[in-house]
Amino acid sequence: MSARDSLRRYLEQRRELGEQAFVLDRLTVEEALRILGARRVTERAVAPGADLRRAADEAARGGDWRAALRAIGAPVPEGASLSPTRRPEPVEEEVPPPPPPPAARPVVPAAPRAHPPVKRVERVGRLDMPSAPAGAATAHPNAPPGLVVGFPMGDLLGGPLAELDSLDAVARAVAACTKCPLHSTATHSVPGEGHPRARFVCVGEAPGATEDATGRPFVGQAGQLLDKILGAIGFARADVFICNVIKHRPPGNRNPAPDEIRACTPFLLRQLELLQPRVIVALGTIAAQTLLQTSQPIGKLRGQIHRYYGVPLIVTYHPAALLRNPNWKRPTWEDVQLARRVFDSATAGG
Repeated sequence: MSARDSLRRYLEQRRELGEQAFVLDRLTVEEALRILGARRVTERAVAPGADLRRAADEAARGGDWRAALRAIGAPVPEGASLSPTRRPEPVEEEVPPPPPPPAARPVVPAAPRAHPPVKRVERVGRLDMPSAPAGAATAHPNAPPGLVVGFPMGDLLGGPLAELDSLDAVARAVAACTKCPLHSTATHSVPGEGHPRARFVCVGEAPGATEDATGRPFVGQAGQLLDKILGAIGFARADVFICNVIKHRPPGNRNPAPDEIRACTPFLLRQLELLQPRVIVALGTIAAQTLLQTSQPIGKLRGQIHRYYGVPLIVTYHPAALLRNPNWKRPTWEDVQLARRVFDSATAGG
């Protein structure tokens, strides 16, 4: 992979994590010049003899960044010395051993017939999801509380939506909704699907092309991966409810607009009122930020137990992001274990 492709992939990952700034402070001068295209600038500006190009390369290899800049015609700060400068040798510091982990609190497992225990899964889609290690149930034993949105579930909405007494009724209302322009460009509405009394709910951002064509959520490659992630913590797709914040596909899979979110949120709330879930898993940055009404990046929202209208909410990466970046499979595995443990605790408590 070229340096330019590596930089572009790194920037895309930083953007998905919600970061806005990027500082090239850990690259050598030669690396930075090559990534920024200094070699190509030199080739365009130098005569066929290439003496200047050779001088720039030699200066960069020698650590003389000022000479390298001057060789390609870039301005050098006034008064700057042209003597070679090299990065100082790193100083080794003695690192104290990490403190012992805190004692794990016991967790009461779920009833095996209704919800089987966590399974060992060797492969999930194109990714090698880690097998459940010994003591896996103690991951995140003391997850801190997070953000709180709304009051505990009750008669929240009133009005016409209070008359929607089933998930099927909500689905019919979604199909007839014209409160935002998305209905005019979508092929099908995608209200969500799953067990009508599911206590474990997954909420994504919006339907994609496959979902728009079928009217079902998470049925593409990312959906297949989600099914296997759920299987890794002992759930079948038929046991849970899967939906999105937005019920019609935004054109070109763009991010949903604020007015579209406002139009669809009452349907999601009514679905949650009817389901009375014990855990909600927000999949991806848009879903997490929308539900929790925050602009914090997903990296800061993970690992906490948030509350959405009284229901514990766990944030993790979208399955589509895992297909692009396998490095996020371990954090996702930790997140879904936390969600399963919170679910088991709520089930044991009645």
